[in-house]
Amino acid sequence: MGKTKAAKRKKQDESARAGRAEGPGPAAPRTEETGLDFTRAWVEFPDPADAEQVFRCDLTWLTSRWNCVFGQGCQGIRPDRPTDGCCTLGAHFADEEDEQRVATHVARLTPEIWQFHDVGTESGWVQEDDGERQTRRWQGACIFHNRPGFAGGEGCALHTLALREDREPLETKPDVCWQLPIRRTYEWVEQADGEQVLVVSIGEYDRRGWGAGGHDLHWWCTSAPSAHGAAKPVYESYRPELTELMGEAGYERLAELCDQRLAVAAAATAARYPSLPLLAPHPADPPA
Repeated sequence: MGKTKAAKRKKQDESARAGRAEGPGPAAPRTEETGLDFTRAWVEFPDPADAEQVFRCDLTWLTSRWNCVFGQGCQGIRPDRPTDGCCTLGAHFADEEDEQRVATHVARLTPEIWQFHDVGTESGWVQEDDGERQTRRWQGACIFHNRPGFAGGEGCALHTLALREDREPLETKPDVCWQLPIRRTYEWVEQADGEQVLVVSIGEYDRRGWGAGGHDLHWWCTSAPSAHGAAKPVYESYRPELTELMGEAGYERLAELCDQRLAVAAAATAARYPSLPLLAPHPADPPA
């Protein structure tokens, strides 16, 4: 029987890892990453604000200790551009509304906080890629990505604008940028009684979230232990983003369930019951 694509991919990854381990020089950054397939704990609950909607949330990811390490150990998605982080490819707009919203904030950027202000204002900051509109790539990365050494600060100019105006970055950045690495998907499901319900899944934006090309990324943080050391779990550190994705009531219910999950594990540890560890922890998290 022929191998499945997944089996072939696994074998290729194993061969690549073995070759890097035996070859000269330092190991490639992705060798630290955990696998994509492991046990996860999911929870489903009705949307408190919409009777026709159900949330399905990945507690393994949302209670993990991941945090963004841009500028503090991020290896970047391209091997020759570690300081780009995940900004090398630019950002595709979700729709026309997304682009128009970003445009209102671009209008307030100044040369002091946007390194390529002159280029963007004179010749544009949007391009088309296979018929889809996205932020323009300039000199190898997103035009809004300020390079190392820029006096106004390294990183996203739109993110910097938000912080300077005391806003949440989700207000100024393209949808895909502020949502990463949270992934929201939708699926209409027919129930046993024939009624349909919209299942909204909230989970980890791992390599697969990028499509087939995700497997070729130089490094990806969600499965990298070096990006899992935050003091707060994802559901707390990403409260603004999750609230925007789920609504206030939906987020509050999610937070309650995440709190309960962590409290049970903490109680078991305090009572010295090692046989009751946290169920399905993220493999990239540090040991409890």
